[in-house]
Amino acid sequence: MDLFEQSVQNNSQSPLAERLRPQTLNEVVGQQHLLGEGKLLRRLIETDQLTSIIFWGPPGTGKTTLGRVIANCTRSRFVFFSAVLGSIKEVREIVAEAKQQRIYHARKTLLFVDEIHRFNKAQQDAFLPSVENGDITLIGATTENPSFEVNSALLSRSRVFTLEPLNEDDLKVIIQRAIPSQQGLNKPELQIEEAALNFLAAQSGGDARIALGALEVAAATVQDNLVSLATAQEALQKKALLYDKSGDEHYNVISAFIKSMRGSDPDAALYWLARMLEAGEDPLFLVRRMVIFASEDIGNADPRALQMALAVQQAIHFVGLPEARINLAHGVTYLATAPKSNASYVGINEAQAEVRKSGALPVPKHIRNAPTTLMKQLDYGKGYKYAHNYQDGFAVQNHLPEQLSGRQFYRSSNHGYEKTITERMNYLRNQATKETPE
Repeated sequence: MDLFEQSVQNNSQSPLAERLRPQTLNEVVGQQHLLGEGKLLRRLIETDQLTSIIFWGPPGTGKTTLGRVIANCTRSRFVFFSAVLGSIKEVREIVAEAKQQRIYHARKTLLFVDEIHRFNKAQQDAFLPSVENGDITLIGATTENPSFEVNSALLSRSRVFTLEPLNEDDLKVIIQRAIPSQQGLNKPELQIEEAALNFLAAQSGGDARIALGALEVAAATVQDNLVSLATAQEALQKKALLYDKSGDEHYNVISAFIKSMRGSDPDAALYWLARMLEAGEDPLFLVRRMVIFASEDIGNADPRALQMALAVQQAIHFVGLPEARINLAHGVTYLATAPKSNASYVGINEAQAEVRKSGALPVPKHIRNAPTTLMKQLDYGKGYKYAHNYQDGFAVQNHLPEQLSGRQFYRSSNHGYEKTITERMNYLRNQATKETPE
């Protein structure tokens, strides 16, 4: 099942990006941190000494292309497998054949698994025995973080190589190479304006497939053998955002969004909000993060923050997109500029840690409920001070288990409304020494 046949690449009906795939290391553009002279991956390929590896990177950065190059450079039997189209049954058949090749022909099998993250971790177990005994050398390709998506046992036996988005200079080389190439557009007479070249390189998000796809559309529509900026913009339509709602970049962007609000930077928060909205993110996902943020990062420094976040949630249901983007922006800028305190968040974390450490400590008798005579005889409720009977409605007494008496979990900040809370509590503690009922 080797899909790296030249007939596919030479098919003029194939997409430009497919036809233009490099066949040798010297034809590969970009990824010089892996493929530059003397770099580890290059040495492994050139000497045919590959161990099991994982290629991790965004779409269009050359993971499958490297698979093609390895297929051409290696002396091993090379098998391509798609985790999207293939099944575990096919994996077992490939593994069985690989074992036969090793035993009877002393020949290694390099198994290239495209989109390996599409297999769940239990399915990935099917590769493990063959990797361990040397029947196959696994080359996995994934756009997802291998730490989360690849079986830990398999990951520990593989080396991860991270592919980076292509920079603009790399993309310009690829675009310019595609125009005269016989495998590419094969149009040496076609010219591309510098502004158009710069636009395609800048707006393709580091993805060669996007850049070449737009170039192919533009070249097919021009009538004067000149790809202008306007033609390039029309072909690309808009910037292709690097954002996958279920992928690693999703978590990078939402992290930037939260940290911008935490850092009281409304401009950055609005930018990341716009990135997610333009990429089609579910607005309810965004507002859920805002509701959590309002309590985790603002808390009692501004209790209205939680009300604001919940109001945005209601507005989204009531108004809907695209207008609800305004409600989201309203809420985001409020949260970003509000005074900050994580005292409630830290407090609950510390309290839970204490519970896990000390277990179910007994409730002090004076704050236990005493609905029966027996309970009263056992001193339940004895000595309890009813706060409303004291000045300012505050009485000094211990409400924690005896072993934790005096322990402080909530440490209010010196910001916003929480400052007022702190000042009031300090005042009440100072005054409560009188303990005189009204």
